[in-house]
Amino acid sequence: MAYIHKRGTKWAYIVNIARDSKGKRKQITKSGFKTKKEAQLAANKVENAIANGTHLFESNITFEELTNEWFEHYASQVKISSVRAREYAVKHLLDVWGTVPIKKITKHMYQTELDKLNKKFSRNYIDSIHTSANMIFKYAIRKDLLNNSPSSSFVMPKKQVTVEEIEQEKIQEKFLELHELKEFLSIAKKHGLSMDYLMFTTLAYTGLRLGELLALKWSDLNFTECTIRISKTYYNPNNQKDKFQLLTPKTDKSIRTIMLDKDLVNLFKIHRKEQIELKMKNRMLYQDQNFIFAESTGCPRVMKKVAIRLQRLMKLMNTDKHITPHGFRHTHTSLLIEAGAGVKEIQERLGHSDINTTMNIYAHMTKNIEEKTSQKFSELTKGLL
Repeated sequence: MAYIHKRGTKWAYIVNIARDSKGKRKQITKSGFKTKKEAQLAANKVENAIANGTHLFESNITFEELTNEWFEHYASQVKISSVRAREYAVKHLLDVWGTVPIKKITKHMYQTELDKLNKKFSRNYIDSIHTSANMIFKYAIRKDLLNNSPSSSFVMPKKQVTVEEIEQEKIQEKFLELHELKEFLSIAKKHGLSMDYLMFTTLAYTGLRLGELLALKWSDLNFTECTIRISKTYYNPNNQKDKFQLLTPKTDKSIRTIMLDKDLVNLFKIHRKEQIELKMKNRMLYQDQNFIFAESTGCPRVMKKVAIRLQRLMKLMNTDKHITPHGFRHTHTSLLIEAGAGVKEIQERLGHSDINTTMNIYAHMTKNIEEKTSQKFSELTKGLL
């Protein structure tokens, strides 16, 4: 029989369970009920569950122990890049709850902690943290270690954006207009270092992700058909030139063959001749792995170096824009739209698995083009009225 009693202004119950092997009496307690009747009804459910053998005795396993167990399971199903991304996200929760038993992590604790993190990180990163934690707690439920997930009632906090931030975001557009791309490539051709001009031209003319670009091999390039095959991606989180991995692309749709501009193909032909000369010059050190964008040792260029080279060239431009290597993917999309390409064509060329991803970018770019068209019309008709 449950014992119902009052704790301050709230009610609580204690349900006694048979003694364990050491003769110690075990109890289930819970408080926080507004009325005595609520506490009694909750206690009755627990007693009935125990009688039917369906009651779950929540585990004392800590959040860190659970997370480690889940990662072992998760790693057997996904790519190493996905595991690493989850490790980064969950680290913030491990710092707080590492030694805390999972049964003591409440919904209030969960919401409060993510509200704190929201003040430090972007909405996308908070979503990544929540998604990772939610997967871990659901795993605990499937393993009968928890009754309910503390992440189940989470509400994504809203970001308070200032006027200054909105203005700054407008300045820092994520892609280059056609005239800006022309200026950038002219600077890259004149002032770029080894492979810079070809790399950024290829990114702008193909819309490849940087990982897809760095993974390209000469066998992927068809000079006769003027096509390139994207079937893998480069992974090297620590930017150590000889510690890279080639992984399957982001999605199945990312595996694709796209047409290349003939001028770009000619640039590849020039680069191939230069690379052959480089191999001969460094034949004692060069380990030929057939990479198109290979350094003097034969290893592909690391991502960090591409980003550094890009910022070096951007500083030579008269612009306030902050363009990343991924910005050339958006640049390519905007050029496709201006050229009259449809949504389906853009989806296939960029390798989007979800049409909504393409639609979101298409809508954003189309709005930008409409604004420019409106401005051109205003300039053309100025003074008519």
